[in-house]
Amino acid sequence: MVLDKENVFLMNEIKKKKLLIYAHYYIPDVASTGQIVRELAEGMLDTFDITVICVVPSYTGKIEEKYKKQKYYKENINGVNIVRIRVPEFDKNNKKSRIKNIVSYFFGAISATFKVGKQDVVFSISQPPILGGLLGVIGKWIKHAKFVYNIQDFNPEQTMAVNYSKNKFILNAMMKLDKFSCKKSNLIITVGRDLVQTVNNRFKNKTVPKTVLINNWIDENEIYPLDKDNAKVLEFKKKYNLENKFIIMYSGNIGLYYDLENIIKVVEKIKPGTRTKDNKEVVFAFVGEGTVLENLKQYKQEHNMNNVVFIPYQDKKDLIYSLNAADVHWCVNAKGIKGVSCPSKYYGIAAVGKPILGVLEENTEVRLLIEETKGGLVSSPEITKQLRKILNGLLIILIVKN
Repeated sequence: MVLDKENVFLMNEIKKKKLLIYAHYYIPDVASTGQIVRELAEGMLDTFDITVICVVPSYTGKIEEKYKKQKYYKENINGVNIVRIRVPEFDKNNKKSRIKNIVSYFFGAISATFKVGKQDVVFSISQPPILGGLLGVIGKWIKHAKFVYNIQDFNPEQTMAVNYSKNKFILNAMMKLDKFSCKKSNLIITVGRDLVQTVNNRFKNKTVPKTVLINNWIDENEIYPLDKDNAKVLEFKKKYNLENKFIIMYSGNIGLYYDLENIIKVVEKIKPGTRTKDNKEVVFAFVGEGTVLENLKQYKQEHNMNNVVFIPYQDKKDLIYSLNAADVHWCVNAKGIKGVSCPSKYYGIAAVGKPILGVLEENTEVRLLIEETKGGLVSSPEITKQLRKILNGLLIILIVKN
């Protein structure tokens, strides 16, 4: 019997299993987890028929009018079925509004689960904190499916690291719930060697759920090195007055977990007008948005830091140009994040081949990668003097005058 191409295609479609993904954010939202899930989903379409349950585009807190008219929106993007849930708008600086937004997604996602038909595998990430894991467990029960839990960030450990909450009752409840999600999973995927150890520590190396390490990634067909004279790179520099400047860039979420309020204090020691040997002015560019952005802007104003520039999030299609515009990139995490989270921005920096100033705890995944590849200079977050020494050492090589 000879099968034509159409019949082969139909047989492959029949064989495909159903995969349901819970992702708080998905494209076009610029959240790093949303981008990772998108690339993961599109990369598995040859094996799975994939549905993603997420919120309507709202990472900034604002929602377009076209997403305010009904409870659910169905789309198909590049072969992936999307069910979007309408949620309330929120202010990233207001805990109550953020919690309301997250809880709305949680219950909306449970309801949407009943609408997506049979599923063989449920895949959930650890966002939103705690509830992401619980969604996976509930989806497993509703669909009688296998559950894969992708832990990008551990909570309550992350909450404790930045003192977002000190309520012991809440923190203990969070720990019990997330350990429950871990126990009910068929597989845990973490993104760093130090995060694997956190799973072992949670269960005191006894009856540890099956866990594997799969690093995050970047699509090298979308992010790669460009020539310094690339027209789009020059256009980006011109737009933000960065022409003929030596650019030290931070690109990503300007939030609580990156110690940026201490980073800018170190940057303040580099006076405006500092120039490199080829007479380029040294500038520090912060690209993105987040809960500490206004604090950084205020610090800049109070200390007359004219060598600091703030730039909005770039569309995914333009990220290649902004990343290539920098001469050096920051890759940072706050103290206490070891074993808790892994800055996925590293993979984009590595993909464009730029040197890195890492502010990362010892034996964390990305610091190990930087050290193993000799990709940059690293300092620990709590050692401000060491960081200043590294930054000054870099600039001594580059600078001719102040």
